[in-house]
Amino acid sequence: MATELSLTRRCAPGRHPGKVLALATLLVWLAAGAPPREVFAPLLEWSPALAKGFALNILISLLAIGLGTLLGLAIGALNLSPLRLLRLPGRLWVQVFRNAPWLVLIYFTTYVFPFEIRVAGHYLPFPDWLKVTLGLALPASANVAEVFRGAVASIPGTQWEAARSLGFSRGQILRTIILPQCCKRMLPPWMNLYAVITMGTALSSLVGVHDLLDTAQIASNTVNRVGFTVLIYFSVLALFFAYCYPISRFTRYLERRYAFR
Repeated sequence: MATELSLTRRCAPGRHPGKVLALATLLVWLAAGAPPREVFAPLLEWSPALAKGFALNILISLLAIGLGTLLGLAIGALNLSPLRLLRLPGRLWVQVFRNAPWLVLIYFTTYVFPFEIRVAGHYLPFPDWLKVTLGLALPASANVAEVFRGAVASIPGTQWEAARSLGFSRGQILRTIILPQCCKRMLPPWMNLYAVITMGTALSSLVGVHDLLDTAQIASNTVNRVGFTVLIYFSVLALFFAYCYPISRFTRYLERRYAFR
């Protein structure tokens, strides 16, 4: 029984991503009909454009998680306020944007916000990729607020009572005792959220943003070969996997490290 269990663990797909990727490559090769050189040559030609598109995906994900984190921490602080008048808008924000479809938010920010912004008599462009960033930052902020609330709630109440007995105010307890512990507890789910946001940037192609997926669609229509279409979409999948999988593995490491701290 123990031998079968160990064999199952060794053969689990999550433990051997390289083998899974190699198997997927073989399947793509067969689906493409063993593509010859004329199928791989266009992929090399389109590689710079694909890399530029993927760089835009990464930029959108970094800005979205950055804005979402700053806004989410502020919303989370409102949710911890002892005043009901301050907690209500924070909870409403979390409930609305945490349960709203991401694609709807992206369409909302893309077509509701203007294409130009007037600042000091000058018109500044408001590009679509920046609108997508705002659309992804909204659900990110709601999730960060919940992560922050959960991290604070996970701190034993005895620490609050001990700090109050020593004469600390509520603000001092949060700054010096609670928040340093929350940072460690928030890091794994925060990194997992960033990986999800990165994968969600693929939705930006639906509103005309020239990202990785949009570039792949243009390349597929331009070359117009079945083997190349299969190959380029597999390349898109491989790029997202290569970027997000290390984040997932590092998140699991942090979860194990901070499990009992």
